Amino acid sequence: MNFYYVYVLQSLKTDWIYVGSSADLKQRFKSHNDGENLSTKGYAPFKLIFYEAYLNKKDALRREEYFKTTKGKTTLRTMLEEYFQK
Repeated sequence: MNFYYVYVLQSLKTDWIYVGSSADLKQRFKSHNDGENLSTKGYAPFKLIFYEAYLNKKDALRREEYFKTTKGKTTLRTMLEEYFQK
């Protein structure tokens, strides 16, 4: 059984939040921290603050797109309210 992950990273430099998706969460997280991704290179290192697993890739991509909207960002902040209040 293969899972597809939607994940949220937080930059340890700037508190910048990044939302992405991948079939291999561990490898993708490592590539972000190693500076291999152009869109996140300047914000590394990261910590993984949230992820969800899906059995269907299209479901994961739909959720990723949602989290990247204004409403989705609000949902994430509500879901992780205690974390962001620290």
